[in-house]
Formats: sequence, structure tokens, C-alpha cells
Amino acid sequence: MQLALWTYEGPPHVGAMRVAAAMRGVHYVLHAPQGDTYADLLFTMIERSKTRPPVTYTTFQARDLGADTATLFRDQVRDAAERFKPEAMLVGASCTAELIQDDPGGLARSVGLAIPVIALELPAYQRKENWGASETFYQIVRQLAAVGDAPAESAPGPSCNILGPTALGFRNRDDLAEITRLIGRLGIRVNVTAPLGASPADIARLPFADFNVVLYPEIARQAADFLQRSAGQPCTRIIPIGHAATEAFVREVADLAGVDPAPALAPAEARSPWYARSVDSNYLTGKRVFVFGDATHAIACARVAARELGFQVVGLGTYSREFAREVRKEAELYGQEALIADDYLEVEAAITRAAPEIVLGTQMERHIAKKLNIPCAVISAPVHVQDFPARYSPVMGYEGANVLFDSFVHPLMMGLEEHLLHMFREDFEFTTDASPSHLGGAGLAVADAAGLAAQAPADSEASLAGPAWADDAEQEVRKIPFFVRSKARRNTEKYAEMHGIARITLDTLYEARAYYAR
Repeated sequence: MQLALWTYEGPPHVGAMRVAAAMRGVHYVLHAPQGDTYADLLFTMIERSKTRPPVTYTTFQARDLGADTATLFRDQVRDAAERFKPEAMLVGASCTAELIQDDPGGLARSVGLAIPVIALELPAYQRKENWGASETFYQIVRQLAAVGDAPAESAPGPSCNILGPTALGFRNRDDLAEITRLIGRLGIRVNVTAPLGASPADIARLPFADFNVVLYPEIARQAADFLQRSAGQPCTRIIPIGHAATEAFVREVADLAGVDPAPALAPAEARSPWYARSVDSNYLTGKRVFVFGDATHAIACARVAARELGFQVVGLGTYSREFAREVRKEAELYGQEALIADDYLEVEAAITRAAPEIVLGTQMERHIAKKLNIPCAVISAPVHVQDFPARYSPVMGYEGANVLFDSFVHPLMMGLEEHLLHMFREDFEFTTDASPSHLGGAGLAVADAAGLAAQAPADSEASLAGPAWADDAEQEVRKIPFFVRSKARRNTEKYAEMHGIARITLDTLYEARAYYAR
């Protein structure tokens, strides 16, 4: 394991928590030491869930290691079953508890509960969160799905299951609503949605659908493949992120169901194609974009950026090592070598080298882009509270395509506005002494009275160390677009240090520009 300030994924038992917290009638007993009890923080503070996660900890302490931790675990299993009365129980160990090898599955079975007990063997030192969620969902489906049983009664018309959404997933709640509505337009009945909102009884009904819709392969592909082998259910392969992918997804679903796709093609709310062809967005063609996240969102968002908005993909990567092959294949289409890494410092170095004009990434890339003064849109977990909005904000389906268009284009639009304000900051309308134009002449008096017409502060990007900058050079560097200004400043200072120049003048700036342009 590697100690780090940030991490893209937690240990696999966090993935198990995400599945348990998404379902109804399931409880997870986790063998874990005091200090590993952070589930409440994840789900109530980050996702802002209104209910506490269904997780019980043994919370053993150091002094318990010399006693009987196995008995402690059995007692917690028995108490959790009596208190919460779940329909099924998950049992497992955290990364620390794994070291004492108490066998949670065997201990839980020895209690003799009258409900299904699903033992999770999640190797914490080899695997991570998304794999843990996938393995947990697969084990639940494998042990609870009524494979081989016929439904008591068959409802008319085609039906499907929607697989993959979990608790703490990036926009999973809104994606599910969007795709459910889209499938409904085709006259297809949703049999079960899982894990999100499903109970053990719902899992038993999974084999009764005609096919499965896989929204998040990192979570649901393993379970879908099991259902295809054991119950003969085909599954979708297209992820409906972006306008073109959504139309392809609709056709794929309609083909599996044997229905006409026309009712779900090109609805009125699909505004992103028109915006993408408009004058307002055409000038963004060729903008350099770096994409990083989980494999599903990184691949899909790179396609949207390149094929629907005309951006140039200068970097594509993922922390999802299980899907590295797919990401590498996709990166080749853009003439890039995929970045497969879970070290944010490696990702930061790659972004710095690529010098993109916008970054599409996770919460970590948001911080990296802010440090490098580059616009950023968040497209993938891990995320923070601001990416669990109260408003409806999917990234899948036609409305999701609209959301993506806004997310990708608006940072660049605002960046252009900021650049123009910097370029014309000496103009009489943009100086620090000028009052807001809508206030007219009175505005200046108000500003003066408030003491707001003071001398403009120094550029926040000015170097705190290294060669000094002459006023004319400082004014000139401010005219450089903000997204490359920091790089130009660093290169100029590096050039000055290489040539023993103590004060950077306008001539030094031009000489450095010529030097690095060779």
C-alpha cells in the first residue's frame, strides 16, 4: 500500500458499503478496529443521505487482540440481526481486521441466522473500492437471484433490469431517473433496478426480465455476465453518455426488446446538438482537453469532447486498472498513450506536460487544475459535496448531454471573458477606478466614498521568488491568456536564471519566448 494525501479509491470494503447503503433490507457487519468507522461520514456528509448507512462495526481495540475477537464478531452479528431485522446480511473485514484472519463468513454462519448470510472476501491489499462494489453486487446476485425459477405471473410486454447505480456514485440518482424515463418511452417495463433501491426479494426477481441494462460496467458488468450465462439474459454494452451515444443506446435497447426506437429518438429536451453547432461554441473547436477518471466516464467524455464539441484530446487516463485495456484502445484513437495510474502526482505531471486548455476529471483534477490555473469540469468519482447537487443534474441521456455541454463549454466561455478583462484592464472602462457601468456617474462617487477606487493590487500570479519583473514586462505578461500565463511566467523566469538576468524586462520576455519557441 502507498500512503498519500489523496486517493482515487478507498479499500474494497468501502465499495461493499456503497452497495449495502444503496439497498433495502440488507445489513453489513464489518469486522473493523476502532478508527475504521467512517461510513456515516461518507454517506451523510458527502452524499448527504437522509438515513444512516446499514453498517455495524465490531470496533475492536488493541487490548481486544489478546482476547477473543471471534466471539466479539459473533455477538455483533447476532445483535445486528435482532436489532435491524434485515432480509439478508453481508459480513466481511476491513483492511486492518483482515490481518487477524478471523474468518467473518464462517463465524457468521456459526450463529445460525434464519436469513441469508453473504460472506465477502475482499482482499484489501490487492484490490480497491470499485472492485469491492462489483464483487459485492456479484455475490449478492449469485446467491439471491432465483436462477432457473419461472415467474409466478408474467406481465405483458418486454422488460429489463437496470444494473449498476449505487450509493455514493457520481450522479447515479439522476442518471437512473433519466434512463428509466427513456426506457419507458420505448414501452419497456423496468423489472428491477439494482443495487440502488433493491431488496433481497427484488434481487430474486432479476432473472425474470428479458435483458439487462448496464449503466456502470465497473459495478455491474460481472453480475450482468453471470446473469447472461446462468439465465440467458443479454445485456447492453453502450453507455448513454453524450447525445450520439444516447441515440445508439436507444437503438441497442430497442433491438434487444424488439420494439421501434423512434419514440425515444431526438426528444425536444435534446438541446446540446444545436448548441454544439452554434456560433457561440464553434470558436471552441480545437481546444486542448485532458480527460481522467473512472474508465466509463473518461472514455465517454473524451468521445463527447472530441466528436460532439470538436475538442482535441491531448490526454486520456483512468485509475480503473481493471479497465486499462479499454482505455488504452480508446486513447490510440486520439494518437495518445493512455495514462493508467492511481497516483495523483503522476496525473498532475501528465497534465502539466500536456498543457491543456481544459481538464475533465475527478475532484483531484479539480484541485490540480486550480493549481495550474486551468478550467476544469468534474466528470467522475471521486467527488465531493458540490457534485451531489440538490437539482436534477444527470450526465446520461439527452438531458445528461445538455449538462455535459454546459459543464465543458461554460468554463472556457468564462475563461475567455476573464482573459478579455485582463487584456483590457488598462482601458478606461475596465480600470480598478472605474465604477460599474450600470451605476452611471453616480456609481463612481459611491465607489470613491466607499474607498473602493484604490490602486489595483498586484497580480496574484506574480512570483514570490526569483528574478524581479520590470513594470513593462509585468504588464505584457498579463495580456497572455490566463490558461498559459503561469507557464509563460515560469519559462521566462527560468530563462532569466539560466542567463544570469536579475531583472526581467520586456526584451527578456521576448527573448524567452523566442528561445522556447525553437
